[in-house]
Amino acid sequence: MFKRIAFAALLVVSGSASASKALTDIPLVWSPTQSFAEFGAIDLNGIGNVKVQFNAFTDARKNPPLIAENHEKEAARQVTTRDNVASFVTDHVKETFGKAGLNVVDAGGDVIVNGELRDFFVNETDQYVGNVTVYVTATNAAGKILWQGVAGGGATNFGRSYKADNYYETLSNAVLKLSNSLLNSPGFHGALQSH
Repeated sequence: MFKRIAFAALLVVSGSASASKALTDIPLVWSPTQSFAEFGAIDLNGIGNVKVQFNAFTDARKNPPLIAENHEKEAARQVTTRDNVASFVTDHVKETFGKAGLNVVDAGGDVIVNGELRDFFVNETDQYVGNVTVYVTATNAAGKILWQGVAGGGATNFGRSYKADNYYETLSNAVLKLSNSLLNSPGFHGALQSH
C-alpha cells in the first residue's frame, strides 16, 4: 500500500515538475523593468506635430514561434509563443512613441512606418541577453520612401533560470531600447521632419 502511494506521489511530483519546466506556447506579456526616460531625452524639435502612422510589422524570422533558448545545460531548452510577435512589437513601439510625445495616429499619417521584424530573441546562459531588430521603412502619405534602415534594441537581465517572467522583462526592455534607437536615428528623425 505504502509503495503504491509513494509511486503515485512521485508521478504527481514528476508530472507537475515537467509541466512547469516546458515554456511552450506561452503568451507574450509586456513587462519592462526599465522606463523609456532612462535612455535619455528625445529631441522632438520639428517632429512633435507630425502625424506618425504605424502599419502592422511583418515577421521575417525563420521560426516565428521561437523566442528564446536556455543553453545552461547540454540540451538547449526552447521557449515558444502562440502569440503574434510582430503585432506585439508593433503595438508597443506605437505605445512608446505616443508616450514619448509623438502624435501617433491609426490612419491619415504624414509619415507611415512599416517594419520587418528580423530578430526577437533571448539567449540565456548565465544571464538573459535579448535582442529585437526591425528593418524600418518610412514613407510619406503618397508612398515616397523618406528613410529606410535598421533599428535594434538589446537588453540584459539576471534572474532564476528558465523563467517566463525573466524572458518577458528582457524582451520588453529590448523593445523599449529599439523604440529609443529609432527615435534617436538621425535618418528617421530627418524623415519625420521632411515629410
